[in-house]
Amino acid sequence: MKPLKIAIIGAGPAGLAASLFLTRAGHTTDIIERFDSPAPVGSALMLQPTGLTVLESLGLGPAIHAAGNRIDRLFGTETTRGRVVLDVRYNALPGGRYGLGVHRAALFDTLYDEVSARRYPIHTGQCVIGVVEEGSGSYLSVEGGERLGPYDLVIDASGARSELVTASPVAPRARNLVYGAFWATLDCPDGLVDQSALTQRYDKASVMIGVLPIGSRRPNLPKQAALFWSLKVADADEVRKRGLERWKQTIRGYWPECEPLLEQITDWDQLTLARYAHRTVMTPYSGRTVFVGDAAHSTSPQLGQGANMALLDVAALAHALAGHETIDAALAAYAKARRMHVRLFQLLSAAFTPFYQSDSAALAWIRDRLVATIAQVPPAPQILAGIVSGTLVDPFHGAGLRECDWLRQAVPQPS
Repeated sequence: MKPLKIAIIGAGPAGLAASLFLTRAGHTTDIIERFDSPAPVGSALMLQPTGLTVLESLGLGPAIHAAGNRIDRLFGTETTRGRVVLDVRYNALPGGRYGLGVHRAALFDTLYDEVSARRYPIHTGQCVIGVVEEGSGSYLSVEGGERLGPYDLVIDASGARSELVTASPVAPRARNLVYGAFWATLDCPDGLVDQSALTQRYDKASVMIGVLPIGSRRPNLPKQAALFWSLKVADADEVRKRGLERWKQTIRGYWPECEPLLEQITDWDQLTLARYAHRTVMTPYSGRTVFVGDAAHSTSPQLGQGANMALLDVAALAHALAGHETIDAALAAYAKARRMHVRLFQLLSAAFTPFYQSDSAALAWIRDRLVATIAQVPPAPQILAGIVSGTLVDPFHGAGLRECDWLRQAVPQPS
């Protein structure tokens, strides 16, 4: 395909990675960001072998590994009897896979620093409210009356609350999830939790507390962990009214060992309330506007796939553009390449979420007794490892990627 002029809406991880992939392929990109200063949103995330492979293909593997913390296991117990109800190990499958716990800011910094070093343009303080196609070009309508363009292609990487996808003919139906979570990023003393595990505690399905070690955002900073507490979004204001100390005391009752984390929280402003919605754009493009990441699909964070899916999206889009002569053909190929992987993990996330975030005592009972037992019987450990790593079906071929050789990379486990 001839070189294109491409507008990328949003300077989050998906938008920044898209710029790196596409400029490397010879296209020209403009990143359009609504905020005056691009910045990360949120506390922490898990980079799976899928997302790590995408970053490695961009030459950013060493940088993100230096900032993150290797995770080899997802481990959870219920609080009443201490019964193990979650124990997923990446090494249940051969190949040496692992996850990487990272601060969202570390992922943002890694991509943003690379975009800035290459002097790819980022236009800040411009809120795109619409796209108009005229002839062979697309024009962006910006809040305040300005018009940008023409562009050959528009990539919407503006996230789950994208106004562009909502106004498009392919707008999905969104189902807001009842449960969200408070998140905080805190210094993590040695020995507090298993540094190689995402550790969780549950009381039925209505209470979930987790600690994810996420390394250090910068080399000179202390090691950190993300603390999260699941709750109904509608109850968040009431929880705040009851006071911070009462909330902390509730966590102490379930998990007293979290005290070194709790004592660092002195203000509600240290906690971010995350809200989640389940939505999938069945055809992730309309005209010459294509949707990637949370703009195209979003769900609960139970399987830890969000950022990884976004990175796979932009890799698949760049691969499709490189392999076809027309934009129409490339967008159809992009949609086909991502369809099975996206829909499978949307389905799995929707199926798993009620077992961990719901009012159902029955589902919690099944989880604590039946599911936990079945999960130890082959091939269940292998299937669960494939689900968590994002590789239950091949996500790499359609994105033109080859999975990393994890054993050769030999990233050390946390000490």
